[in-house]
Amino acid sequence: MAKLTMKKIELIALLNDSKKIIELLQRRGVVEICRSDEELPCANVNAVVSEFEKFRSTAVQALDVLDIYCPERSTLDRILGNRTEVEKHAFGREAMNLEAVMDSAGEILHSSKEITDCEARRAQLEVRSDILRQWTALDVPLNFTGTELTTAFIGTLPCQINAEKLAEALPDCADIEIISSSKEQTNLFVICSDTAAEETEASLRKFSFIPVADPENKTPAELLSLYDDERAKLAETAEKAAENIRVHSKMRRELEFTVDYLQMRKDKYEALNSVGFTGTAFVLTGYIPEKCTDSLKKELEAKYTVYINYSDPAEDEDVPVLLENSSFSAPVEGITKMYAMPGKRDVDPTPVMSFFYYLFFGMMLSDAGYGLVMLIGTTLALKKFRLETTMRRTLEMFRNCGISTLIWGALFGSWFGDIIQVVAKEFVGKEIGSTALWFEPTNDPIKLLLFAFGLGIIHLFVGVAVSFRMTWNEGRKLDAMLDTLPIYMIIIGVAPIGAAIFTEVPGVLKSIGIPLMTAGAALLLLTSGRGSKSVFGKFFGGLYALYNTATGWLSDILSYSRLLALGLATGSIASVINLIGTMPENIVFKAVLLTVVFVLGHSVNMAINLLGAYVHTDRLQFVELFSKFYTGGGREFQPLTVNTKYIKFKEENNNE
Repeated sequence: MAKLTMKKIELIALLNDSKKIIELLQRRGVVEICRSDEELPCANVNAVVSEFEKFRSTAVQALDVLDIYCPERSTLDRILGNRTEVEKHAFGREAMNLEAVMDSAGEILHSSKEITDCEARRAQLEVRSDILRQWTALDVPLNFTGTELTTAFIGTLPCQINAEKLAEALPDCADIEIISSSKEQTNLFVICSDTAAEETEASLRKFSFIPVADPENKTPAELLSLYDDERAKLAETAEKAAENIRVHSKMRRELEFTVDYLQMRKDKYEALNSVGFTGTAFVLTGYIPEKCTDSLKKELEAKYTVYINYSDPAEDEDVPVLLENSSFSAPVEGITKMYAMPGKRDVDPTPVMSFFYYLFFGMMLSDAGYGLVMLIGTTLALKKFRLETTMRRTLEMFRNCGISTLIWGALFGSWFGDIIQVVAKEFVGKEIGSTALWFEPTNDPIKLLLFAFGLGIIHLFVGVAVSFRMTWNEGRKLDAMLDTLPIYMIIIGVAPIGAAIFTEVPGVLKSIGIPLMTAGAALLLLTSGRGSKSVFGKFFGGLYALYNTATGWLSDILSYSRLLALGLATGSIASVINLIGTMPENIVFKAVLLTVVFVLGHSVNMAINLLGAYVHTDRLQFVELFSKFYTGGGREFQPLTVNTKYIKFKEENNNE
């Protein structure tokens, strides 16, 4: 188990069966199709793919509109990402309604555009109405310029001014009316004789006069009335369009099906781009897990006239990677993929990492109450719901982490902090001592720190051991010994000396540690530069390796102090939450406050420390463990499959 062996598949079949075979491979999801022989022509299906993508985009946009105007109440199945199972024959029936569904999608988008246009127009009218409300006292149109013998000026001054002061600056024949005024501006109407028009205009410019006009030959009050009527009609139009969208909401399931159907069709035709064609046959090449070869060959040969050949990939081929692990390790495969898929030389780190992942996660969270909540919640979800693979594995991972957290919390005596002692003391009047099965970290943090360093050394040693095995299997047995043994000797020798800084260490361990460390350092110094031909190169290569080992391993081991830090943080904050809940003297108030604070406080504390434990556990794997043996750089296996969001075939589960 771990990295599955991949085989190269070559398939030759009749041209008439090409689409059916591709569809079968898509439903099985076990073959990654790669480019066929360059000498064979491929189908040019780009135009068809573009059409599928265009229609699919229309259906997706229609669903987005439905989510806005008539959102569907979320079900737990949808939240958990579960897809609806359909039979193959039911899928075919639904595909026959594609034209009607796309018509509905077009209607939904048309109605949505109507609503958008109405909202935009209403916004414009609202802005214009806000401006016109300042001019309602004006009984002539804003585009009024005067009569045969007079000239009118309608506009705004960017300041507050009264008519008397303004009259002093204008000709005597000018008549001034202040329409409205505020601290920021003054809206006015000025009329004068034609002979004084130029002088009046010049005087107004000195006050930074800004003319106002409107193309409509109506008074502001009349325009406001028209705008109100138009807004009412726009609202009515928008409501009719929204109602039309709600009517089409009954097509939601059909639209979801269409999105997935078109995605499958698009993927199928894109796969045809990599298939070679002759006049009567087609040739398909790709990669398939070895364990799937026999079943696929039997099925294809039973249904079609086909030739299938399996072979081992060449050394220089970019072979995809597919992981398969035990039920214990599989839940953390996603953590490995998050970092990088294994390269050709790499082993799958998931089995090595999984035990330590659960161990460190639980030690960082380290509250039995939180672990119990995680265990119960994830177990119920796994039993009650039919979950997709990704969600199921995520819940399995947190279930295993919850078990680890429960164990560590019991060892450290933390059950929602010290809630057992608090309740017994405050409400029963009894003093309860420690509930720890081992010890309480807050009373002896140095003990936990040294234990964390010890676990860290074991964790790192396992990584070095994996590197030893990889090098040994490559036939470089001497390199494997010389790259591993000195490090073990140095770290095992230094460990009791370092521990003596914090606590008492038996003298025999220190007496053994010093010569062991010295021997390891000498061996590292003498052998690390063996790749160099010169004496100086060997010496300085060994010296650099010694320095790098000392500094690198010191920083790596110190990184495991986060096991202490996060473990103490969870328990300490939990105890403070309990303390806050028992502050009132009145026992009734105390019970009520403790209940509220307990639920809210521990929920927040659990959420924050869950995130912290997740992040820092990942870091210990990525930075400390993987650096000892793992390179990554592999490419994940990407088979042609039913890449859908809403539906899945029932046959996907039994691979019939």
